[in-house]
Amino acid sequence: MTTAQGARAVPGTADAPTAVIEDLWERLVHVEQRVRNAVAVRRAADPQPDDPYRGQYLTPEAAGRIVAARDAFAPVPAYASGPPPQSPPGSRIHRLAGSFGLLPLDVDLLLVALAPDIDGRFEQLYGYLNDDLTRRRPTIGLALELCGLPAASSGRFRFSPSAPLVTGGLLEVRDAERPLLSRVLRVPDRIGAYLLGDDEIDGRLRGLVRAIGPDGRPEAGPDTGPEVLRVAAALGTGSGLVHLLDRGGDPGGLAVEALLAAGRRPLVVDIAELAALPEPAEAVRTLAAEVRLSDGGIVLGPLETLAPERPERARLLGGLCAAVSGAPLLAYGKKNWDPLWAGESPVPVHVLSPGPTALARQWRQALAEAGASAGSRSADEEVIEATASYRLDSEQVRKAAAVASRLAVLEDRPVDVRDLRTAVRAQNGAGLERLARRIEPAVGWDDLVLPPATRRELSELALRARHREQVLGQWRMRPGGGRGRGIIALFAGESGTGKTMSAEVVASELGMELYVVDLSTVVDKYVGETEKNLERIFTEASDVNGILLFDEADAIFGKRSQVKDAHDRHANVESAYLLQRMESFDGIAVLTTNLRGNLDEAFTRRLDVIAEFPMPDARQRLALWDRCLGTAIPREAGLDLEFCAGRFELAGGSIRACAVTAAYLAAESGRPLGMEQIVSAVIQEYRKLGRLVRENEFGTWLDGGRAGGA
Repeated sequence: MTTAQGARAVPGTADAPTAVIEDLWERLVHVEQRVRNAVAVRRAADPQPDDPYRGQYLTPEAAGRIVAARDAFAPVPAYASGPPPQSPPGSRIHRLAGSFGLLPLDVDLLLVALAPDIDGRFEQLYGYLNDDLTRRRPTIGLALELCGLPAASSGRFRFSPSAPLVTGGLLEVRDAERPLLSRVLRVPDRIGAYLLGDDEIDGRLRGLVRAIGPDGRPEAGPDTGPEVLRVAAALGTGSGLVHLLDRGGDPGGLAVEALLAAGRRPLVVDIAELAALPEPAEAVRTLAAEVRLSDGGIVLGPLETLAPERPERARLLGGLCAAVSGAPLLAYGKKNWDPLWAGESPVPVHVLSPGPTALARQWRQALAEAGASAGSRSADEEVIEATASYRLDSEQVRKAAAVASRLAVLEDRPVDVRDLRTAVRAQNGAGLERLARRIEPAVGWDDLVLPPATRRELSELALRARHREQVLGQWRMRPGGGRGRGIIALFAGESGTGKTMSAEVVASELGMELYVVDLSTVVDKYVGETEKNLERIFTEASDVNGILLFDEADAIFGKRSQVKDAHDRHANVESAYLLQRMESFDGIAVLTTNLRGNLDEAFTRRLDVIAEFPMPDARQRLALWDRCLGTAIPREAGLDLEFCAGRFELAGGSIRACAVTAAYLAAESGRPLGMEQIVSAVIQEYRKLGRLVRENEFGTWLDGGRAGGA
């Protein structure tokens, strides 16, 4: 290693800029010359330079020479002529020194420790100079000696835990149980790779940090929004700590765009993985070094996942802020910043909903990056319109666009609405599914048989869901009071009138999933547990593109009563909690009840849509009979559905149950479905409902139905 040309042949550096390698090699050539001179001096004073067992034992003569040798304050021989070469401005060594606050001595010590990772010959030479062939890396004493410093000089303090080399993660001091001078020095692989021109993030951060953007980062252009420019400007103030308060927008995407606009490389941290590490402090140090190496900034959030109200999590957040102090750190979440989390207070920025236009542009860009085509312009607009009701951050949009593109490729066609809806549902977390029963909608408007007024209310519910970001976000039609952007609907009517099915139809219209809350997992006999269970459900539902269905809602949304004992007081507390929580809810919820009068009047004021589900009339019952029986089952020519619709006053759910029972009876008989099986099924349903079987309802079919039922 005597020329810069030799550097170009080093494996793994062929793609690095030649200037980067030449600068590093020029500095290492100087280190090599020092090592050569040190070896020569050592051999000249060695009476047995060719001893094959040197370094493995100590003779009495050698011990005497050690006693007579210079002390720790004696000057060290000059191992190289002239000062080391200076790296030009803009070189990686120069940038490294500036980013980590290194002195010229620190750079020399770092290169001495790095040499064995670049050229294997240094391992053997360092083993010889250490007088221990098993110690093939430089010790602190040897590094000081090669830099011309006595062992007792101030240079030894450049290896203290607070020194830039160590605290910055550039140098590891091993063998802490040994005396200081005999401790071994090692340079992490990421530092050597950086000096050789590699910009891949540290391998120890894989799965924890995702780097965004190429090395040549774009600057702010004319299309950069004012919010991005504002956050980018905030990064250059004070400590670089910014808190993005989520108010229905996409703070994570805004943080990434702001860093790119500021000429920084975004490093997006998986906050859940960071909190789960057994020793997160080591990862924090590695991350802090990576930020300085890549001239980047950290995107951290949402803070609710970190749960900084827990002391150990708060210390982790404070440690991260302190480790990257001076570098950009953008934390985001729905909670306000607690001054106890860190020594510095951030610049707060409220992140509002981007609006339909910006959201549509985000989808188009994500689909284009995924290589998807929406076909014609009208088809493109249809696809964008179908996503208006979804609440996704930029990362979820990117993932959903990629999934939709792959679904379309499977069938060799452009992306359509179905692909997007399937892809968006795939982004829903599994947290809510552990608390509620998930239903993927399989019915549509044609499956509903309802009065026009009820249909209008259902259409209004879907309309509100599609345009809530524009009305409640941009137009701010629900200001103040900590109110959320949720939509609450009440479906009231007798059992079997289609309330649950209607909620499924609305979910299908919006391309969402339906989550039915199981009251058995909510109601708890212990005081306060019911509220905790509901809070978990509401929190999970706020981040899911789905509809939350509380079936038989009067069980938990009942009226408050006069307090006569402790049970009444706790029941009223539960109702009061629900009243407050429904106002701050950000999702879509549907409450169903058979007894609307049992609901507290205060809930009614907080409802956005109330849909009444009356018992079907004869015309609607005829349609229900025909649709419930379907087209696949064979029917007798004498099947009189008009008779069934006119005589049997049943709700839609009961008609469906009768149709299924009649189908079983027809399958057993081996004949087409006839009135005998229908009447038998109706008689069984009457018995379940506790209703009397009157001859004036069944007419001449009564005896045949009883026989069929028997």
